Amino acid sequence: MPKGYWIVHVNVNDAENYPEYVAATAPAMEKYGGTFLVRGGTSQVREGQSRDRHVVVEFESLARAIECYESQEYAPALALRNKYADTDLLIVEGTG
Repeated sequence: MPKGYWIVHVNVNDAENYPEYVAATAPAMEKYGGTFLVRGGTSQVREGQSRDRHVVVEFESLARAIECYESQEYAPALALRNKYADTDLLIVEGTG
């Protein structure tokens, strides 16, 4: 079965408080089985535009990735992220 992924591109606007968001993701990731494959790190833009920070989270399926994003466990984290950062977040299905 193909896995599901969050691909997230972030510009952090409040670096002092952003760690609150990072910590708040834990309950949702734990419940829905999200595994961080990329969380920050060095990157190079070779084509197009980019944001400052990149994150890839793997889930057992596309459905599970969507459930996590729409969950009551993730809602408090989402509110914090929207407060402290500008984000592009895509949920995609892997190739299996």
